[in-house]
Amino acid sequence: MSANQDMQARRRQRLRFQLRRKAGGRPRLSVFRSGKNIYAQVIDDVQGRTLAAASTLDGTLREHIKTGADKSAAAAVGKLVAERAVAVGVTEVVFDRGSYLYHGRVKALADAAREGGLSF
Repeated sequence: MSANQDMQARRRQRLRFQLRRKAGGRPRLSVFRSGKNIYAQVIDDVQGRTLAAASTLDGTLREHIKTGADKSAAAAVGKLVAERAVAVGVTEVVFDRGSYLYHGRVKALADAAREGGLSF
């Protein structure tokens, strides 16, 4: 494992440990960012179920975005996952950024999810 991968794994493990301690039974809004797309899921860790999910690969978003690798696409995914989460009755979540820094596409997704009705 390279030094960068090791650092990312340690950062992810440290963050998830803190989230479990502070979650208080709230679902987790998890973000995965690749070079071409961005994905978001609202996960209930108690039941082990995904409650809502959205990505730049969704058919509804695919028509409206130019590429899945920019801030506007991340904001669209954040808004869509917030709408889907609110539809199933979830309004409070804990934000799980994984090993990614809270910057750029991850921040754009989080801000759009807040505007869409999720609080974290």
